[in-house]
Amino acid sequence: MNDREPPGYDDWFDEPEPPTLESGRGSRQSYDAPSEEEEDVWTLPGEGPRARARRAQRGGNIVIGGRALTSTQVAIIAIAALAIFIAILAAAHVFDGNPPANTLTSNTHPTLPTTATTPTNPTVTAPTQQLTPGSTNTAQVKLLQKALIALSFLQGPADGSFGPATTAAVKQFQSNNGLTPDGIVGKKTLAALRRQLGG
Repeated sequence: MNDREPPGYDDWFDEPEPPTLESGRGSRQSYDAPSEEEEDVWTLPGEGPRARARRAQRGGNIVIGGRALTSTQVAIIAIAALAIFIAILAAAHVFDGNPPANTLTSNTHPTLPTTATTPTNPTVTAPTQQLTPGSTNTAQVKLLQKALIALSFLQGPADGSFGPATTAAVKQFQSNNGLTPDGIVGKKTLAALRRQLGG
């Protein structure tokens, strides 16, 4: 007991008063009427986390884990979580254009440089004798058919028969080379075949 205090003095009532909104904020409103952007600093007896959460939700705050967070705080947490997620993906080489080194790929063939080469097809020669539709010289007809196949005027195998398909191919060749399309392989047609075949 202090000598300055009178006898019977009880210091129980001598504690400082808790600060009020009015004393802590100067000329603002009193505690009885807080503004909408201010949060109520007092906790009422019996007020638990649920009541605080309801009060925070009414004020526009978001409640996570029983704690009221402002939208700015939630945005900061979300950005931090996104940055961590991106860092994990970068560490796992997700953004690299190449697969990870330990990935085995099937069908890995070395690429060889390509050079322009001329095909090594056997040389096609033109027939040496004049031919007409229905000719029976199968060796010469086969040469004619092979020449027309090489020049893309005839399709199919060279069978040695100067039939309607070969006749039509000869007429088409003659028309394309400025000759009379009569289907007869004469001197002019033979010369045109040699020129086209490069021989």
